[in-house]
Amino acid sequence: MAPADQDALAVREQVFHERVRECIICALLFASLYILCHFIITHFKKHTDFTAADACPSCRLGLCTFTLAVALGAVLLLPFSIISNEVLLSFPQNYYIQWLNGSLIHGLWNLVFLFSNLSLIFLMPFAYFFTESEGFAGSKKGIMARVYETSVVLLLLTLLVLGMVWVASAIVGNNAASRQSLYDLWEYYLPYLYSCISLFGVLLLLLCTPFGLSTMFTVTGKLLVKPRLLEDLDEQLSCTRLEEAAVSRRISSASCWLNLNVELLQEQFFTIRSKRRKLELRHQASPWQRNLGYPLAMLGLLALTGISVLIVCFHVLELLLDDAAMPRGIQDASLGQVSFSIFGSFGAALQVVLIFYLMVSSVVGFYSSPLFTRLLPERQDTPLTKIIGNCVSLLVLSSALPVFSRTLGELPGRPG
Repeated sequence: MAPADQDALAVREQVFHERVRECIICALLFASLYILCHFIITHFKKHTDFTAADACPSCRLGLCTFTLAVALGAVLLLPFSIISNEVLLSFPQNYYIQWLNGSLIHGLWNLVFLFSNLSLIFLMPFAYFFTESEGFAGSKKGIMARVYETSVVLLLLTLLVLGMVWVASAIVGNNAASRQSLYDLWEYYLPYLYSCISLFGVLLLLLCTPFGLSTMFTVTGKLLVKPRLLEDLDEQLSCTRLEEAAVSRRISSASCWLNLNVELLQEQFFTIRSKRRKLELRHQASPWQRNLGYPLAMLGLLALTGISVLIVCFHVLELLLDDAAMPRGIQDASLGQVSFSIFGSFGAALQVVLIFYLMVSSVVGFYSSPLFTRLLPERQDTPLTKIIGNCVSLLVLSSALPVFSRTLGELPGRPG
């Protein structure tokens, strides 16, 4: 064999091994996210919706878990890209991190794009229609009848959406190039539909994030134990114990003499007892948790909120005064060549923290808003339709996170 052929064969083998390694890494990462999301959904799902007589419960649960894993991957991918870039800058010749390259990050972005479209367009609508289906009238009842009805409804919905997009695009762009692009499903429809979903997600984030930033202080105050100057746990605990004893006496008297609603009293008793146990746990907190944890958490939230507002204000002024700062579209930055922050590794770490903080604030604001507060999942009492709604909502929010961060000036562009 000629030396040139040997070199070409070696190059092909190297490319093949890199592709196999990237596939294995992607599979391991997604499997980890899938297992984590399975435990999350199992923690919240309502067991009566997944009985033995139900048709294919694990299939719908698997579709919801897949969608939630994609949403979580979309949230983690942007910080993962920033951290990977800083690691490659710090250890450019390290043998053990050679697997971390631009091709892997670019492949992960493409997989997130593909799975997001697949979940939003097909999987979640199929899971919802399958849950609500009973089979066509006159057909034999069973799982296949429900599958046929779901498939027909999903096909009709897909044709309706594609037809509406086709008509709207033909009206807006009435030229030969526009009409030709209408026949390309992969290069036109899916990116356009994903862009519309991202736009809707960005608008939703812009509405929920400010509300979530203000709500974070209230949520943190409920989770942490406040100092004694701000909260008197002894008084609350004594009042709760007296209330629990009073309800317990009412239940005892109702069974003997009075005609009272015992079930309502028992439900009230269990609620008060749960509240009393939570207060006892908070009362047992150490002085370090009480006097140091709460002030540090509040100072951290205040610092993160202030930094986020300053970055947004600076970016807005930059857009107003400098035309060169206007977004020119997504440009793939070369991984491992230059830091994504002018402050180096510290700035990149701050970007990662701010991205997570904005996403958590957006989720808190989303579930705290009056429009979406009914979607808030409850432990062991969340029906399947609400789980589907939560998965779709979180996927829309996470899909818009890169565009949202780019708009607010949190990072210079999509690494790839």
